[in-house]
Amino acid sequence: MKKTIFSLSLLSAALIAATPAWADPAKVIRIGVASVGTGGRPVVGGSSAGTAALRGLLEEEFKKDGVKVEWHYFKGAGPAVNEALANKLLDFAWQGDLPAIVGKAGGLKTKILLANGTLGTTYLAVPADSPVKKLEDLKGKKVALFKGTNGQLVVNKVLDQYGLTEKDFKLINMDTATTDAAMATKDVDGAWYSANVFTLVDRGVARIVWSNKEGPLSLTRQTHFLVTEDFEKANPEFTQRVVNVLVKTSADISKPENADKVLQEWAKSGTPYASYKRDYGGGADIKRRSSPLLDEFFYNHYRDAVQASLKFKFIRKDFDVNQWFEPKYVNQALKEQKLENFWTAYDAKGNPKGGK
Repeated sequence: MKKTIFSLSLLSAALIAATPAWADPAKVIRIGVASVGTGGRPVVGGSSAGTAALRGLLEEEFKKDGVKVEWHYFKGAGPAVNEALANKLLDFAWQGDLPAIVGKAGGLKTKILLANGTLGTTYLAVPADSPVKKLEDLKGKKVALFKGTNGQLVVNKVLDQYGLTEKDFKLINMDTATTDAAMATKDVDGAWYSANVFTLVDRGVARIVWSNKEGPLSLTRQTHFLVTEDFEKANPEFTQRVVNVLVKTSADISKPENADKVLQEWAKSGTPYASYKRDYGGGADIKRRSSPLLDEFFYNHYRDAVQASLKFKFIRKDFDVNQWFEPKYVNQALKEQKLENFWTAYDAKGNPKGGK
């Protein structure tokens, strides 16, 4: 199993020797991950892709073919993954909605294969002894945000609901590790977080003043697994097998009896088990948030995300989400594994349509 942490300098060096893995029957499958664990460790939680990497499941799937599987983790998150995709350094990628939309609008030729970590949470935290009580109290103050990630899209939607914009704050672009340090030293007045916020809350460093846990589904973050058009056209069988493994993994981590084991595995990322447990409702939310379904809710979310990205000027060019999604692989995987009704499908508004 090869795992690499990519920085921009490494990316430039790799570009020199880059050879498309799909030029002939693929000998290497290169997967980009738009995140890193604490301290830059090549481990992430919160998705079947993260679990598949932890367990070496894709490596096992392609071992008999002599095909290597490489996982590349990007400190620069989704924007850095886009750069690697543009330079043909990746075949697949796990990333959030906003960076993928920016990449697609900018001309990246990709296909979304399946949902892979949905209904993600977002929290606004302040130093524990801060007088701030609510979002509006942070107007004009320094607030950390990892720009270019799917969190930025959610934040702009939230601000819009409050009649605010990014310009109402002194927003500082920081990655997760830098944000943690800035919160501890009180160099920022607030920061936007995901599940890792509980690490600071439990240490008494921060407290939460807003979250989307009880809010509308439209304010949640979505992530997916995509493939480049070049790789998919040259290697449809391999693409199907990758999706098969991820769907099987999604089913495994969705079983209630496996919740504790899954959260323990994800904690290897550096986000504590207790943080994941609180973020995932004690483990009860894992199945819902691990659904691979490209259902009406997922399609509609991305259509709305494209329009929101235009509104907030993250992109300048509209495109058809229907042409971006390629559902045949996940549908085939669900059929072969008899999982068509395992997860609840949701309509465009997020209402359950069926399933268990």
